[in-house]
Amino acid sequence: MSFLKNPVILALDVDSKDEALKIINNIGDLVGAVKLGPRLIYRYGADFITEVAGLSPVFVDNKYFDIPSTMLAAVRASFEAGATLVTVHALAGSAALKELYKLEQELNQIHPFKILAVTILTSWERSSMPASLQTWSIEDHVKSLAQEVHSSGLSGLVCSGHELELLNYPNMFKVTPGIRLDTDVVQSEDQKRVMTPNQAIKAGASALVIGRPILQAQNPRETIQKILESCNI
Repeated sequence: MSFLKNPVILALDVDSKDEALKIINNIGDLVGAVKLGPRLIYRYGADFITEVAGLSPVFVDNKYFDIPSTMLAAVRASFEAGATLVTVHALAGSAALKELYKLEQELNQIHPFKILAVTILTSWERSSMPASLQTWSIEDHVKSLAQEVHSSGLSGLVCSGHELELLNYPNMFKVTPGIRLDTDVVQSEDQKRVMTPNQAIKAGASALVIGRPILQAQNPRETIQKILESCNI
């Protein structure tokens, strides 16, 4: 995790550039990275990624899923804009993942960079998955996809805390969303497979994606500090 100073990745799930920059200026020094997704990137473009990258490591979370050449171009463009972490879908398949690994190796010669392959979204339960996927359990899907990612050479995964202990790959960087604090774990909103920061780190998470529990806190700085303390960081 040399490219992140700590495992807390702040999800900037807001719609305004001014609001996002205000949040970064207020608490960006306490987190390992900030996550930007379509809500902000599609409004403000690659220049906004570059601007934020001047303040904090940036996790571009657009979950690229397309033919290999398009995914490669999108990942490269994200890197060139300033991203340190970028997500793709593991469901893109082994051919795409192997090409992405080659690109990751190339880009790491310039500066530290990691491609994270998303397994199964934390908003999904088995019953809400596409019908064609429901013949397998979520756990079996995650294990199968993780094996493909590992075989490709990539070493970054995104999965819920509930699957962490199933993924015993050496040197795998596992990013876990769906993180909720002890006080709000039952109010998980659209996240279904949730876990507290301490539980996720103990289960093997390398980094935690946390948004609303921090952004909606009365004292976000104090909340981040408590999260780090709960994880013995």
